[in-house]
Amino acid sequence: MSGPGESAVTSAAAWGTWPAVLAVLVVGLALGVLVAAVDRAVLSGSRAGAGVEVLRSGTRLLTEQRRTTLAPDPLLWRLGTASVPVLALLSLAVVPIGGRTLLSTSADLVWFNAMEAILWAAVWLVGWGPNAVHALTGGYRFLIQGLSYELPLMFALITVGLGAQSLRTADVVAAQDDLWFVVTMPVAFVVFLVSAAAFAFWGPFAAPAGPDIAGGVLSELSGVERLLLDLGRAVFLGASAAMAAALFLGGDAGPWLPGPLWELLKTAGVVVLLVVVGRRIPLIRPDRFVEVGWMVLIPATLLQALVVAVLVLTGFYA
Repeated sequence: MSGPGESAVTSAAAWGTWPAVLAVLVVGLALGVLVAAVDRAVLSGSRAGAGVEVLRSGTRLLTEQRRTTLAPDPLLWRLGTASVPVLALLSLAVVPIGGRTLLSTSADLVWFNAMEAILWAAVWLVGWGPNAVHALTGGYRFLIQGLSYELPLMFALITVGLGAQSLRTADVVAAQDDLWFVVTMPVAFVVFLVSAAAFAFWGPFAAPAGPDIAGGVLSELSGVERLLLDLGRAVFLGASAAMAAALFLGGDAGPWLPGPLWELLKTAGVVVLLVVVGRRIPLIRPDRFVEVGWMVLIPATLLQALVVAVLVLTGFYA
């Protein structure tokens, strides 16, 4: 683990700038297709052809005619739509792959959380831009949900950094050589997954795109714009699964198999967990989620951080 005064060399320099960018794009697209295929397989009850059907749906959207509304704000609308997949890829850039991140900072956990925070603005623009009531209502719902899971997520990430004594994800993985963090941080692990699903407004947290408001933020999207937003949500959920595997499940740690294969298996396992469990929980009303977030998740994550702080003081993670 690097010391506090040690300068960090960015992984982008090690990979080369363009190889790093290409790797992020390829891995992000693969994760997005994986999430969409698993979701389609769970919904249809069959694993046969799920991936092919996802690709067909994406191809159909590419040829679909763009929908228009009365007096929209095209610039903000398109900017918000394009920002969602970009932010998802930027969050993936600090996930350790093969023992190093594709683009490293001295505070990768803060970077990851910042991408999620900026996602608030992006989804809000998607709701505001069309100048349509259902889309705007969906944007407001996303903001309301965000108020209830942003703090618990932040506390969960702080807990991980506290246990590893570092904010770099590569250091967090290295700190789990003897014991995965999920053993001593189960609450942080669950809160992280819940927050990831909520940021992607997916599964039980899909109220911003709920059927009661005709699809909400998705209601006026079509063609390439709809494909970009759906892909961005899937990539973000996949990136969060990969980050959960790194922060709580030891990343590439495991016997017999190569490290990258362990990362892939753990990420796929978290994706399946998110999809299978998420599809079996009914849609949660935003006001109920706000109540749970403030009354349950925040106290629980604070208590989890306190427990980890005590373990750090006793030298448990040394």
